[in-house]
Amino acid sequence: MNRPSHKELIGKLRVARLAVQTGQVALLNQSALATDAIELDYSIATELNTVLTELLEDAAPADYTGSRPPQRSYEQDIQGLDLFAFSLESKRFKCRVYLKFSMAGKLFCLVSLHLDRLAKEES
Repeated sequence: MNRPSHKELIGKLRVARLAVQTGQVALLNQSALATDAIELDYSIATELNTVLTELLEDAAPADYTGSRPPQRSYEQDIQGLDLFAFSLESKRFKCRVYLKFSMAGKLFCLVSLHLDRLAKEES
């Protein structure tokens, strides 16, 4: 089977949206996330949940850019968990962004959120 399937991606996005909406969000590599937030011009403290909600609402299985099967995390806090990467157009940021996350049960673990560097290289 070629994981993740369309159905699995729909399920991961649904579970991720629910976790963000209920405030169950963990930030991995906070210094990198902060640097990327500055580049995208949003505040992690006040806007992160809104930004994540908007991106997860807009994300679709066709936006999945991760590997098949999903890469496994080497980060200590989420070691061995599947990583789900998406590249999509953001209405808020008016550019393509790259979003990578993992789910630890009902906890949304944000790994990366930044300008899509591949899209930036192509322009």
